[in-house]
Amino acid sequence: MIAPEIRAELEAALPGAIRFDVDASRLTSLRVGGTADALATPPDRRSLAALLAICARQNLPQRVIGRGFNTIVRDEGVDGVLIQLSAFKRLEERPDGCLRVEAGVSHASLVRFCRDRGLGGLEFGAGIPGSIGGWIAMNAGIPDRETKDAVREVEVMSPTGAKLRHLPREHLGFGYRALRGLAPGSLILSALLAVHVSKREAVAEEIERLLEKRAATQPLDVPSCGSVFKNPRGSYAGRLIEAAGLKGARHGGAQISPVHANFIVNTGGASAADVLALIGHARAAVRMRTGILLEPEVRIVGRGTG
Repeated sequence: MIAPEIRAELEAALPGAIRFDVDASRLTSLRVGGTADALATPPDRRSLAALLAICARQNLPQRVIGRGFNTIVRDEGVDGVLIQLSAFKRLEERPDGCLRVEAGVSHASLVRFCRDRGLGGLEFGAGIPGSIGGWIAMNAGIPDRETKDAVREVEVMSPTGAKLRHLPREHLGFGYRALRGLAPGSLILSALLAVHVSKREAVAEEIERLLEKRAATQPLDVPSCGSVFKNPRGSYAGRLIEAAGLKGARHGGAQISPVHANFIVNTGGASAADVLALIGHARAAVRMRTGILLEPEVRIVGRGTG
């Protein structure tokens, strides 16, 4: 719970852009989770900086939730302030062969922008859900190309809101589905992404190919959080889970997808506890069968440990 005097301070800093006691299940793609103390949607950098300053001064946890993909909120809810940068939607082409893309730009908007202008290099993002801030934070991608391959620079706000920095790619510490070079609590505001001039038809064809592949191999018609586990070196998490006999396994309203075993879907009425139970079951079964301990790709946030 956020104390009344702190609520008043937050409301004064973000008039009309903060809500309290929000149902977090409505904020994530998996549609599970308890109540968030607060949800902030700052309209600009100034209000975002003010929000972060209050959180730092009041020792109030804050985290960006973006569009809620790749995130599970526990049933017990989450402390502090969840932040959506949905107002940060600037997307422009620059003369240096890069796009300036703000963190709130959706994958669909970015891919459509490139398709319409015949800009190649970002086709791999077709069908990867979420927004650019999330892409960068988890180095999203496909087997032969990741977000880091396109990033030239990232604009970051410090955890207290006091500083803005523009960090070149070599300072960012990208790894497999990870970004390790930022101080905890830092927020990604925008990025420079490299593109190249191509034929519109070629860009459109590659985008369509990737979308068709995803539609054929992933459960896109039911709520999910995307890939649950990182692929271990030399193998695939989905294949290991399927080989352990768990494809289609259920716990409550959650199910290991019969389409792709590295997806857990909400078949209706699932709780976060149902999803976490399946995650634990899959990890244990794969480890017993192969000795491999699968590492979650999805973020698990909120109160509690189960």
